[in-house]
Amino acid sequence: MKLKIYFPILLLLILASCSIPVDAPPQPTALPSATPQPTLTFTPAFTPIPLLTQPALPTETPAPVVATSFCDNPGVIKLIKFFSKAISSKDGVLLSSLVSPAAGMDFRFYRDGNVVNYDVKHALFVFETTFQADWGLSYGSGQSTFGSFQEIVLPSLQTVFKPTASLECNQLLVGGVTYEPVWPYPDLNYYSVYFPGTGGLDWETWAVGVDMSSGKPLLAAFVHFVWEP
Repeated sequence: MKLKIYFPILLLLILASCSIPVDAPPQPTALPSATPQPTLTFTPAFTPIPLLTQPALPTETPAPVVATSFCDNPGVIKLIKFFSKAISSKDGVLLSSLVSPAAGMDFRFYRDGNVVNYDVKHALFVFETTFQADWGLSYGSGQSTFGSFQEIVLPSLQTVFKPTASLECNQLLVGGVTYEPVWPYPDLNYYSVYFPGTGGLDWETWAVGVDMSSGKPLLAAFVHFVWEP
C-alpha cells in the first residue's frame, strides 16, 4: 500500500525533470574593469641652471705711485753725509753699514785706473789695513801707484767731502779738463761731489755711485776726477 502511494509521486518527479530545460551555462560575467593604475611617469623637479657667465673681473685700480726719482730721494743725500762723517772720523763700523752687500764698494783713484773693491767686511777695517793696493798708473810720472787706502785715497776724500762741497745729481761737475769726463757705470745713478780748490788746477771731484737694489741707497762705486796734464 505504501508502494502505491509513493509511486505516483516518483512518477511526477521524473516527468517534471524531463520537462524542465537544462540551463545553458551562464554567460561569463565580465569582470569589472579593473581600475586602471595610473601610469607613473617620473618627472623630476627641474631647477633651471642659470647660464654660466664669466664673472666680471674687478677693475684693478693701480696703487698710487710715489713719483720720487733718484735725484729727489733725500735718503741719497743722507747717505753722502754719513759717508762724509765716516771719512772724517775714520769710523769703519759706520762706513761698512753704508756699503752695498751685493756689489761692495768700488774705488777708482784714477778714472781709467785699476778698480779696488771693498766688501762690507773689508770696509770695516779700511782705515786700519796697510795692504798695498795697485791703483794704476800715475798721470804725472806714468808709474804704478801702490799704497794702502788710508795712504792714497783717504787724504783726497777728506779734502773733497766737506760741507762746502758742491753736489750734482747724475752729472759730472769738474773743473778744467784735457779729457772727456765719463761716468763708467751706466747702470748706477750717481752724485758728483766737487771741490773747486783754489780756482785753478787743484780741483777734485769724486763721483759716488749708489745701489738702490735693496730698496735703500747704499754705496757702490767711487770714481776720482782731477786735472790731467
